[in-house]
Amino acid sequence: MDTLVPHIESLIFTADSPLTLPEIKSVLDASFETPFTETVLLQAIETLKLRYASEPYAFEIVEIANGYRFLTKGAFQKTVGTYLKQTVKKRLSPAALEVLSVIAYKQPVSKSEVEQIRGVNCDYAVQKLLEKELIIITGRSEAPGRPLLYGTAEKFMDYFGLKSIKDLPQPKDFKEPESNIGVKTE
Repeated sequence: MDTLVPHIESLIFTADSPLTLPEIKSVLDASFETPFTETVLLQAIETLKLRYASEPYAFEIVEIANGYRFLTKGAFQKTVGTYLKQTVKKRLSPAALEVLSVIAYKQPVSKSEVEQIRGVNCDYAVQKLLEKELIIITGRSEAPGRPLLYGTAEKFMDYFGLKSIKDLPQPKDFKEPESNIGVKTE
């Protein structure tokens, strides 16, 4: 197993998106020309997770979007955030975030349903979300005209750091403001 650890480490490091256990298994089975059990691979991954959880490392291996990925530890969030603000120019607009949240919670959903919820046209936002690969076309509705249905893509989970769609906050988790402007509280 000790020989597997650096191979898995190199795969996770090299991958540009979260690497799933079946993907890791497939590569290692082919590379070593021998089948590995998922138990052995999970033990090796756990060894890596423990190694990078220790103090001297600024990053860790995290299970995200049904795969494994290197991520910076939370203690370094401010530094990395400052760097990203200085270097990343393209962010999601508030309209795109609204469309994305409707799609995430209502998926599969048609564009007309999103527009009905938001009250405005969302052609541009949907197009941008498709280009950024945060949403995908999941099929067609049985409604008249058979409109396209949209859902979140794997990149959505990676982008927002979610393990699965079930990790989205539930409406009951949102706290109502304690008071509103112009409303007298007692």
